[in-house]
Order: sequence, then C-alpha cells, then structure tokens
Amino acid sequence: MNTDLHDLFEHNRAWAAQMERERPGFFTGLKAQQRPRYMWIGCSDSRVPANQITGLEPGEVFVHRNVANVVVPTDLNCLSTIQYAVDQLKVEHLMVVGHYGCGGVQAALEGVRVGLADNWLRHIKDVRDRHRSVLDGVAVAYQHDVLCELNVIEQVMNVAQTTVVQDAWGRGQPLTLHGWVYGLKDGLLQDLHLTVAGNGGLDSLYRAAVAGVSAKGRD
Repeated sequence: MNTDLHDLFEHNRAWAAQMERERPGFFTGLKAQQRPRYMWIGCSDSRVPANQITGLEPGEVFVHRNVANVVVPTDLNCLSTIQYAVDQLKVEHLMVVGHYGCGGVQAALEGVRVGLADNWLRHIKDVRDRHRSVLDGVAVAYQHDVLCELNVIEQVMNVAQTTVVQDAWGRGQPLTLHGWVYGLKDGLLQDLHLTVAGNGGLDSLYRAAVAGVSAKGRD
C-alpha cells in the first residue's frame, strides 16, 4: 500500500481508539440512529469541512457538497440528498454555505476555461450575468467576494423552489433555509440574512438579501 494511504489508515485507527477511550459507546450510538437537525449544502473544497466549522459531531449534520455549492433542478444527486434529508431525516434547518476564495466562482467571474467543469460553472456565470450591475458597482478587488455571496443567495432560492421543499412547506413541516458564507482567512461563518421558512414574502426576502450584498461596505 502507498505510504501516504497507509498513514490514513493509521490515523483512522488512532482516532477510533481515542474516541472509544474518551467516549465509550460512541460508535454504537452512531450505528443505532441518524437524527441530524441540519443539512449543509457546501462546496467540495477540501478547506471547508462542515462538521469542524460548526463544531458538530458525526451524525449531527447531513452534508451534500459539489463544486461551488450549486443547486439546480437537473442535478438529481443533489435533489435526492435534499429529499432524503427533508422527507426521511426531517432536518429542521438547511444551510447553503459558500466560501470566499472559491475557485469555481473565480473561474466563472473571469470566464476562465477549466475543462468539463465549465458546463457546471455555467450556472454561476448566469448568476454573474444576472447581477452584473451589482458587480460593476464594487471595486474589482471585491467582486469575487460579492459573487460568492450572490451565488449563495441564488442557490438558497433554488432550494426553496424545489418540489421537495415546496411539498414540505405545503404539509406544514418545519423547515428553514439559510444562506451563509465562510471565510478561509479567519474561519468565521457570515450570515447573509436570507432566512426562509416558507413561501410567504419569498421575493421580498430575496430582494433584501441582494440589496444587503450591494450595500455592504468593503474594507
């Protein structure tokens, strides 16, 4: 076995042994049930681990990740994960979490060709084009951060419009969507003030979130 891979197995065994010493029965409890209250839709970036960022234990957050945290109605992988989280696990909060320094967002902003992923990043280019006036209103140095935030807002709206979420709200199931962004430079989560618990006022919440991004001062 490759030495690097061998090290991963060694680290795993050491971690498992430590957990069992410090918290006897931890793995037995995990095996018995999965009842997370939260779902995290985030970027595949290896620097953005959901559990560590939020301080949650294994079993407490259900996670879906893809390049640049995109949610589109043709992605059955993402939609199936949402459906399982909402219908079967009954999560109460679903967070779409982007991050500053996202390579996918950067490529979409600059129109850089990266290969097959260009087809996926077309969704973020659509966000870029939709909010061109907002991006043009900030200095070039801050446009990447702004597009990261706008992308999260758009993806929260996409989640809200899925049949899974619409059906959940229709039957009165408590489910709240949130838009957050994570800072690689400081490890902090930022709330983009888009919190959606139903169809009521959806358009006004969206407009307010976009306006908040547009008006935000950039240090």
